[in-house]
Amino acid sequence: MHNIPKISESEWEIMKIIWKDSPITSEQILLQLPDENQWSDQTVRTFINRLLKKQVIGFEKSGRGYKYYPLFSEKECVKAESQSFLKRVFGGVAGSMVTNFLEEVHLSEKEIEQLQKILTEKQEKADNNPKA
Repeated sequence: MHNIPKISESEWEIMKIIWKDSPITSEQILLQLPDENQWSDQTVRTFINRLLKKQVIGFEKSGRGYKYYPLFSEKECVKAESQSFLKRVFGGVAGSMVTNFLEEVHLSEKEIEQLQKILTEKQEKADNNPKA
């Protein structure tokens, strides 16, 4: 995986829109932001410039303006952020993180079934590929 720069919470809001609908202009981004953000055009442009400097997005000239597109997929960024969080908060121990979340969150029956299925698949893989 490429070295993906850290993306701030506000930059994530911009990236969600770019991933969903790119290439996209800053004006289109502003129109798609949730109402609670109430960011000015200049604020949106500041976040875009930060993402450009971090090389998370690229741009193409379009008439008198620019259209922006992601240089990393959403999946790549989520994976990088998840790994960073895991290391920072749980010392890299995934089991501790999962246990903490399961103890603190209410899960529906369907969600529990999905988790059981994932754990069963993981167990089967571990049984078939024991580490020497």
